[in-house]
Amino acid sequence: MSRALAYFKGKVVPIEDANVNVMTHALHYGTAVFEGIRGNWNPSVEKLFIFRIREHYERLLQGCQMLMLGIPYSADELCDITIDLVKQCGYKQDLYIRPLAYKSEELVANLKLQEVSSDFTLIMVPFGEYLETDGALKCCTSSWRRVDDTNVPPRLKISGTYVNGILAKTEATLAGFDEAIMLTQDGFVSEGSGENLFMINDGVIITPPVSDNNLTGITRDSAMEIAKRELGIEVIEARIRRSELYFADEVFLTGTAAHIQAVGTLDNRKIGSGESGPITDKINEIYQMAIRGQNPDYMDWCTAVNI
Repeated sequence: MSRALAYFKGKVVPIEDANVNVMTHALHYGTAVFEGIRGNWNPSVEKLFIFRIREHYERLLQGCQMLMLGIPYSADELCDITIDLVKQCGYKQDLYIRPLAYKSEELVANLKLQEVSSDFTLIMVPFGEYLETDGALKCCTSSWRRVDDTNVPPRLKISGTYVNGILAKTEATLAGFDEAIMLTQDGFVSEGSGENLFMINDGVIITPPVSDNNLTGITRDSAMEIAKRELGIEVIEARIRRSELYFADEVFLTGTAAHIQAVGTLDNRKIGSGESGPITDKINEIYQMAIRGQNPDYMDWCTAVNI
């Protein structure tokens, strides 16, 4: 039987007991960093495969360094805490695993990070499709520009920064689209509201460089490795203009929550056939096998947990 548990203040507790005070600094100022980690259930072997867990925690610790979040755990220790909680929760289905390092002191009107204490918590919930669509995504270009690295570094998952993507996502879905494509301050393509972006033209795959204010995506890196190893295509990192996307053969988005999703239309203009293209399909096919421990060439991406 599964149980809803949390790692909170150094121990495992029922999730309803993992509560913070309304004075908590992170609640007021967004002074937290988080990760979104996928646990992918494979019923044929009765195991949960956690996707690239160590890379996620290495990025979380980079965020901790940025926000002066002094948590007393190494990446390996965070992996061990996560695996233990997965076993104790006992979910036999796909999971979304959410670690959060945050300024935990019950303190307001203090904007000096070095003076505010920190803590770490971890939860996990059953989780299906992040982008609910029967086919390729309907996207629009957001009127909200991607926050610049000179404001708050978007290469990390800083909680307060995510309001930027939330505004874009809300705008898009209220207008009847599935997702938003965000531009940099100078008008180049950055990423989706919560996913990295790839464009394919004449068999060449291009993705915006991280310097165009997108997340250093772990699934982005995975897609690039699959393209090179399996398809013999070296992904080019280059700036992309909005109009280039309209004339692309294929466009797809990547993210640990979203997996790999084709973009069928942008601003009501069909991209390629308007459906998922052959290169996107091939990368996604290999990726889906890899994340459930079904491809021996990519087992180093997976941490298998017996439930």
